Amino acid sequence: MSAAQPPENVSAAGPAIILVEPQLGENIGMVARAMANFGLSELRLVNPRDGWPSEKARAAASRADHVIDAVTVFGDLASAVADLNFVFATTARERDGFKPVRGPVEAGRALRARQIAGQRTGILFGRERFGLYNDEVGLADEIVTFPVDPGFSSLNIAQAVLLMSYEWMKSGLEDETTTNFSSPEMKPASKEELHGLFAYLEGALEARGYFRPAPKKPKMVDNLRAVLTRAGFAEPELKVLRGIISSLDRFSPAMPRGDGSPGDDPRRLPAAARNRKTDQEG
Repeated sequence: MSAAQPPENVSAAGPAIILVEPQLGENIGMVARAMANFGLSELRLVNPRDGWPSEKARAAASRADHVIDAVTVFGDLASAVADLNFVFATTARERDGFKPVRGPVEAGRALRARQIAGQRTGILFGRERFGLYNDEVGLADEIVTFPVDPGFSSLNIAQAVLLMSYEWMKSGLEDETTTNFSSPEMKPASKEELHGLFAYLEGALEARGYFRPAPKKPKMVDNLRAVLTRAGFAEPELKVLRGIISSLDRFSPAMPRGDGSPGDDPRRLPAAARNRKTDQEG
């Protein structure tokens, strides 16, 4: 296979992902999907075992077609990295030599700094079965390795690409804790509202005979207050709790909601009224 040249219009927005002799089209497709998740688009293949193009890769890419369509195939690794200024090699095992070794967080930041400086960068990923040869690692400037369990250090190639792609994107965020969406803003409840909820609940529980035996009521009340008067409740949350308590207080299993007025529940009528109603029905 003859060496190819990278396209001139490749975006300089991120490092090139370089797969050395990938075996399965499905793995290439999953790599493309992982790249697209985090804004990377330049995928280079060195001697893919089953050739290129690959419909299996496109199917596994899950609509990351822009990555698949822009794939460049090379006949050897030296050609694949020739136009790059800086290259990381990924490996899970210690190598002989004097190359600096970084973790993924530090590597992502280093790649970002070089991109800002106008350099073209790349990350090498080896074969599915055994990774990169030592002479292939030798073509890189530095090594990046992941903090995995030493007893099970092998990563699927798409997983490895996903981790580095994530660190690349994270390194460009103004705030690494920023999310794409957030929870709705809610006004914190006032102490008056919290105490009002508790008083309402205590009255409902008292009517239902919850505080039994009577000598334990003070401790039970203290426990309820500790739970329900904590800081952090918002006004809408209190409204939800009030609605729940109201429903439980007004309706019973014998008279569930939809079966008529709660006042029709015989168990809620005074004894005289209940007897009178029974006599009328008889």
